[in-house]
Amino acid sequence: MQNELLRQLTETIARQNELIEKLQETIQSQNAELAALRKLIFERKSEKIEPVEKAIRKTSKKDKAQKNKETQAKRAKKREEKAELPEVEIIHEVQDGQLKCPSCGGSNYSELGEGQVSIEFEFIPAQLVKRRHVRKKKACKCGGHVVTAPNIARVTEGTHYGPGLHAHVVVQKCADSIPLYRQEKILKRAGVPLNRSTLKDLFHRCAELLKPIYDRMKNHVACSEYVNADETAINIQKKGGCKKGWMWTFIADSTLVFVFSTSRSRETPEQVLGNTKGKLQVDGYGGYNSVSVPEGRERVGCIAHVRRKFFEAVHTEPNDARHALEQILELYRVEYKAVELRIVGEDAHLELRKQFSVQIMGRWEEWLLEKNGLHPPKSPMGKAIQYTLKNWKSLICFLGDAKLSLDNNISERALRTIALGRKNFLFVGNEKAGRNLAMLQSIVATCEANGINPQSYLTDVLTRIKTHPSEDIEDLLPQNWASTQK
Repeated sequence: MQNELLRQLTETIARQNELIEKLQETIQSQNAELAALRKLIFERKSEKIEPVEKAIRKTSKKDKAQKNKETQAKRAKKREEKAELPEVEIIHEVQDGQLKCPSCGGSNYSELGEGQVSIEFEFIPAQLVKRRHVRKKKACKCGGHVVTAPNIARVTEGTHYGPGLHAHVVVQKCADSIPLYRQEKILKRAGVPLNRSTLKDLFHRCAELLKPIYDRMKNHVACSEYVNADETAINIQKKGGCKKGWMWTFIADSTLVFVFSTSRSRETPEQVLGNTKGKLQVDGYGGYNSVSVPEGRERVGCIAHVRRKFFEAVHTEPNDARHALEQILELYRVEYKAVELRIVGEDAHLELRKQFSVQIMGRWEEWLLEKNGLHPPKSPMGKAIQYTLKNWKSLICFLGDAKLSLDNNISERALRTIALGRKNFLFVGNEKAGRNLAMLQSIVATCEANGINPQSYLTDVLTRIKTHPSEDIEDLLPQNWASTQK
């Protein structure tokens, strides 16, 4: 009887200890969530940690001299750009009242050189110009034939709006994230009587015309060996409120493609990349699993995403979190050295990684395995360790290929424009509007990535694309178009 009571007591204690451990994990997890919420509300949103961040910003005198040299070059370039602006010369004549010499009292003055020159940069507000096109006609004196001057190139037949105006609406929305209702107000203030409905028609007409270019850009991404991808939410308007949609970005070389979808499922990566082979750099999201398979693309991880996980654990486990962040810092120091030596993407860059980064990753993995299980699995630190170990194979890919980056920041930067647009125009009106936004955002972003003024590009291409041979559509891609303008 006594043994039975002892056994029951032992079991009860064991169950209570197990319950206590679970409750402690829950409390720690909730405390971490509370700390994160407090930080979000009351602190500046930043992932900077001192003195860890100070270390990566340290530069030698040589670095500073190089930076000063680059700054001077940028300033010289800006001066050149200003010099290329259209110049209007305004002559200011000497007034008659000034023509009285205090020395001799005379008024017999002669011109003295060019005069005193000063430069002023002035802003001229946007103007809608009404162009009256007159196509001259000529008739043969015999009366048997009449010829008319060639018609002007229009975006679409019957439209009264020129390509520059179409381009302006697209650039304002896609490059500057200005919603159409604000464009309407800005234009009205400048004396341009265009309502929002007309602006919307111009925007969507551009998307319809430029779809062949967008499709070829998607094909270029699919055929590329190295692709970066990411996604972010965007609202779709519906009756009584909004539903969630998604904007994806796929980047290859200097081509940026955005794709709109109503779900975050694997269908979009499959639609864009299909069964193509190569490298795909993404975060740990499972929606890319179906295209990152042995017979498809090799998945490459994102160190910056891992860093974010450990940063979230700083408030609950500062020592271990900072140690992990210091390992990541060491990896970026190696990359910084490659930039300094101007060997990024070359064989020497790979050798540098083999010399330093391989050892850093090895030490870090040992530390992660040692710490795994010591932190509650639901705690920020536990989650960070598990996430890193789970994705370790993809995180070490950069050690064998100098063309791979440590992180997927290029995709995150591309989505910042989408995030700003989401903040400014809140939602897309419907699925078609989302697809059209993705098309035009792709073209504008690719122009900017290639140093092309999207206003100039769109103004030219919108009148050419209808008559351009479909087999030569490659010529109109932004990066190829630029070479024809020189």
